[in-house]
Amino acid sequence: MNIFSIIVFAVFLNAAAQLLLKEGMNRIGQFAFSWANIAPISLQVVSNPFVLGGLLVYLVAVSVWLLVLSRTSVALAYPMLSLAYIINAIAAYYLLGEDLNIAQIVGIGVIILGVYLIART
Repeated sequence: MNIFSIIVFAVFLNAAAQLLLKEGMNRIGQFAFSWANIAPISLQVVSNPFVLGGLLVYLVAVSVWLLVLSRTSVALAYPMLSLAYIINAIAAYYLLGEDLNIAQIVGIGVIILGVYLIART
């Protein structure tokens, strides 16, 4: 498996973790930061299967990321993580019904161009 494939795998894991965490928090709902909410919200968070799944996927993503960092420079690898934004924005649009406006689409184009330029070096 080449380094680019490993980086892409890490990016997809990172994006999946974000989507799972977001779905978990969607199910919990908005809450106010207050001392009174610490225990009840903490209990909801630690018992939510989507949040737990997201944290587990993050653990795997970090493990894969350590493999990436052992094989290439952080100057090349780290910008590739911005691809997770693209995956998350598109997946959130389709899976979670979130908005994807023109500014975000232009930003995605800029990210793709930036990653392409970095990957060429």
